[in-house]
Order: sequence, then structure tokens, then C-alpha cells
Amino acid sequence: MPINLTKGQKIDLTKGNPALKNIMVGLGWDVNVFDSGSAFDLDASAFLLGINGKCTADNDFIFYSNLKHSSGAVEHMGDNLTGEGDGDDEQIKVKLSDVPSNIDKIAFTVTIYDAENRRQNFGQVSNAFIRIVNGDTDEELVRYDLGEDFSIETAVVVAELYRHNGEWKFNAIGSGFQGGLASLCAYYGIDAG
Repeated sequence: MPINLTKGQKIDLTKGNPALKNIMVGLGWDVNVFDSGSAFDLDASAFLLGINGKCTADNDFIFYSNLKHSSGAVEHMGDNLTGEGDGDDEQIKVKLSDVPSNIDKIAFTVTIYDAENRRQNFGQVSNAFIRIVNGDTDEELVRYDLGEDFSIETAVVVAELYRHNGEWKFNAIGSGFQGGLASLCAYYGIDAG
């Protein structure tokens, strides 16, 4: 039975489960019945961050155009262009022991592709969630349902995986941004130009 978190809650992942080495981060969502004239294409991304909360290099940004980190520790399993169907819409795999020592935290985000031109925002999205699954046993460990807290935002920092005293923890964030992927890149120190 997974642990269901609410916004702002944190949980130890490895302290009580030292055998946890590989995790799958599943992100999912549904689109409300709404016609903006274009399909909704939501994109999951991962930002690998140093102690200062910024990416240490441009390749620390894992997304549909950079699917695998150079360390092999974080791998995006591919872009889902529609989000249709049940379950995870996009998945990111993390090998905890391979995360470089200069990476303090991994932020998981979801953005709406071309949101401004398509007149779309997270107020039109429902049932968004993130879940952490043990990659070796397929056991769902943690789930965070975002709720319907968003209106005009086009990007959301869903959650963070972070190191604390040598252990990995999970933090349910649920923080919205306007400006889509470009605003997240700027926030995390990536030049998206």
C-alpha cells in the first residue's frame, strides 16, 4: 500500500528501505473536457540540481530532447504526446546509487507544450499525480495527487527527490509557474535560448 502525501509533506525513501536502489517516477494526468482547438501535450522533466538549487550543466536537464543523463542515473522513458489512457503518462527512471555526488536534488516538473499559443493551462488538467515505484519489485511506495489547485499556470514543480544525511527523501511540492518550460529553465539556471 503506497503512502499518500499531501502538498508540503516529506518522506524518507531509503532510510527504512536501504535495499532501494532503482526507482521509477511515474507522472500522470487527465485533460478536462475542454476544447482549445489543439491537443494537450504535457511533458515531464527532471532537473538535476547542485547544492545551490541550480543545474550544474545544461545536460542536467532531462526532458523529451535529452532523455538520458550522461551519468546514466536518470532516464526519461519517452514523450507521450496525448496523455490518453489510464496510469502513468510519462516515466522517469532513477538509479539512486549512480546519481553523481555533486547532485543534491532532482526536481520533477510537468509543463504544457506550446501552452500560450494553444491557450492552455493547468486549470484545464485534472487528476495529476506523481508516484514513486521500486524499480526492482514494481511496488508503489509513494503517491502524491496534486489536486485542482491550479488555474493559469503552465508549469508545475511536482516534487523533489533529495539527499539528506546520506539518505534519499521525497518532497511533495505542487508549486505552479507561469511561463511554461522557459520559466522553469530560468529558475533552475538553464539557458533555454
